[in-house]
This record gives sequence, structure tokens and C-alpha cells, in this order.
Amino acid sequence: MKLHTALRGRDYRFRDLKELLAKANEEKSGDSLAGISAEDMTERIAAKSLLADCLLSEIRSGSPLPPEIDEVSRVIEEGIDEVVFSSIRGWSVAELREHILRTETTGSELLRLGRGMTSEMIAALCKLMSNLDLIQAASKMEVITTCRTSIGYRGTLASRAQPNHPADHVIGMKASLFEALAYGIGDAVIGINPVSDTTESMKALLHATQDVITHWSIPTQNCVLAHVTTQMRAVREGAPADLLFQSLAGTEEGNKGFGIDLALLLEADALIQEKGTAPGPNRWYFETGQGSELSSNAHFGIDQLTLEARCYGLARRFNPFIVNTVVGFIGPEYLYDSKQVIRAGLEDHFMGKLHGLPMGVDICYTNHMKADQNDMENLGILLAAAGVNFVIGVPMADDCMLNYQSASYHDIASIRETLGKRPAPEFEAWLGEIGIMQDGRLTKAAGDARRFLY
Repeated sequence: MKLHTALRGRDYRFRDLKELLAKANEEKSGDSLAGISAEDMTERIAAKSLLADCLLSEIRSGSPLPPEIDEVSRVIEEGIDEVVFSSIRGWSVAELREHILRTETTGSELLRLGRGMTSEMIAALCKLMSNLDLIQAASKMEVITTCRTSIGYRGTLASRAQPNHPADHVIGMKASLFEALAYGIGDAVIGINPVSDTTESMKALLHATQDVITHWSIPTQNCVLAHVTTQMRAVREGAPADLLFQSLAGTEEGNKGFGIDLALLLEADALIQEKGTAPGPNRWYFETGQGSELSSNAHFGIDQLTLEARCYGLARRFNPFIVNTVVGFIGPEYLYDSKQVIRAGLEDHFMGKLHGLPMGVDICYTNHMKADQNDMENLGILLAAAGVNFVIGVPMADDCMLNYQSASYHDIASIRETLGKRPAPEFEAWLGEIGIMQDGRLTKAAGDARRFLY
């Protein structure tokens, strides 16, 4: 692997693949905070030029976090299709990029190639791609998963209804949920972030959401996003859970910061396969987001994009129903402004899809970030064009519990209408039955949550 080059009369030398990957990353405030980013654009270009010539076999053998010391690395290694890898091991990253972007390269071919790639290979590829490259390549890939219903079909844009309440009040939660349903939102999942991480709160919210689903015969699934151990207790006590949820990090140490490890995830997987209330087979919901490993001082000098890719390498071990990156939630310490948030959202979506994951995005930002709602609307349109499986909606784009800005229910409806995207087929059929949607467009009856009071 060549690690030195000259550019504009200056020599550039990089210690190893880890430093090369970090310096080749697009500008991110999190990498700067970690002290691993390129000094300037010229150094970034020098790193990209060297990375372009790296062979995929060299990236695999030069893992920035060896499997001997990290269980996420072991999961990634064990998940590689060796037959596929052997067919591309001699390709450079630049050759891989050219192949992926060819018009004749299909989405099914991309997904086949992804099975033979480590997460670091996918991250390296991502660093050589423009925003339009990321959109074009991702738009080819169709990843369909099934829990109670199926999402991910080409031409659809599913959505998570996020009816959070600052006191976990069931009636308040339902009021928000009814508004979501009135706009045709919730086909990916009805997913609630609880204030209280207690088993009793979990059980109350799961029973309440399942009651709404049953009463209105809604073709969707429920999930309460407490810590996985709390969810496991609730399920063992008879709570109706279609999905289990957990946030993931890209290192073993980062996952310890979340209070999880591989053994716990395997135990939880066995439980939801046995006692989950949906037929499946996909029964997991994972969330990620660039920068979480730096927050827990568990990044090992690896750049945040590469760590994000490693999250997806771990997630695909469990064949999840949905995965999403909460792209701007952590704040400007990791993604400083709208330009960095938009870039990260497109990167994460592409990398997740190439891992074979049903990828969604929470199009969001915090109030101390240099971004606004117009920026999020721009990202929403770009992701919908890229074929994102689902996005997240909250009332009026303002989450009153988590205190951040996301997409509103009517934002998602507007994106669907603008780009001709439709809800998941079963959900659209249900919307037609109750008179909210006709021929893929909302009717005059849409938006009125009172119809769901009972």
C-alpha cells in the first residue's frame, strides 16, 4: 500500500490506512475535534489520490481495528462472502467506484458486491464519491424487509411516526400519533422514544400503540426505543412488541458505552424471534449516527465516517427490519453546519444500502447547529431521490421531548407528492380504505386527526 505522494510541491506521508482514511474524509467537525482530520484541502486531495489506488485486499489486511481486539471487527470479518471478495480483491477503490457508477451496473449487482466487502472498503469508496455519486448509486439498490408488513419497494417512501411525549402520557402520545396517521405517516413503524426507561412505562406504551394498530387494523409495526434490556423485560412480561430497538456504535468499546455487547444482542435476538408479536422475519430496529464513538472516547483515532460504516457491518449480522442514522442529532461538535449534515446523510444512506440494509434517515438538527428547516427539506428531497427506505416525522418538525428539529408529518407528505413517491403498498391500501389517500395522493379528508378518536 502506497502511503506517500507529492502534490503542489509538497510531500505527504501517512502512517497507515487508518490515518489515510481519516485524512481522505470530507470535512467534519468531529474529525477536527478528534485531531485526525486533514490540515487543508490539499492534504485531503493527496489522501484521496492515494486511497483511490489502494487495493481492496490491502484495505482488508490493514484494518484500523484488528479483529483480535474488537468484536465488531470480528462480526464484520465473519460476515464477508469470500467468493464475492475473491472476485474483487484485486480491484482498486477507484476501479470499484467506476464499476458502481456505470449505467449498466444494476442494484442487485451492487448488493451482491456489498456482501463481499468489509465496512472499511465501503467507507473508502464513499470518500471518493460526490454527493451526486452517492445519490445515483444508492438509488439503484432496492432492499425489502418484512415485519408485520413489507417496506423498501422502489418508488415508495415509508415513514416512522414518532409521537413522543415529555411525560410518556399515553393520551398525549395518541394525539400525536393520530395526527401522523391523518397525514399518511407511520408505515415503517410507530416508534416512541420514552422519557422513562422503566419496564412499566415500556409496557404501557407498547400496549397503547398495539391497541391503536388493532382497533384501526393498521398495517404497521410498533416499537418503544428504550434500552434493549428494558424492552427484553417488558417482552418477557407479556408486552406486545413487534420490534426490538438498540443504538449501535462502530467499536466494541463504543457499544459498552451504550451498555451492550454482541452476547446481549444475540440474547435479545433469540427473545424477539421467540416472543415478538410480528411474523417477521425481520424484527430489529437499529439507530446510528456519525460521532457517537467520539462522545464516549471509543474511536481509537478512526474517522467518524469509517466508524459509521462499521455500525452497518454489525447491524447486518441481525437482518434488521429498519436502520436509520440520526444524522444531525448530536450537534455541531460532530457535524458543524448544514453542508456537513447533508453530506453525512447521503454518505450514511449509501453505505447502509451497500451493506444490504433497509436504510432510513432522521433528517434532523439541533438548535445550536448552523442549519435550519430549509436545509432539512433540501436533504429530504435528495434522500428521497436516492431511494431512502424511510424517514422520520414528528409534529410540526419539533420534537417536544428530545428537543431537536426533524421533519414534520406534512413535510413527508409533501416530499411524496413532489417526487411521486408512495407509502408502503399495504399501508397505502389501508389509507384508501379509510378515505385519506386516493391514487397515491392525499384527499381533502387528510390531516384531520379527529377521525381516529375512539
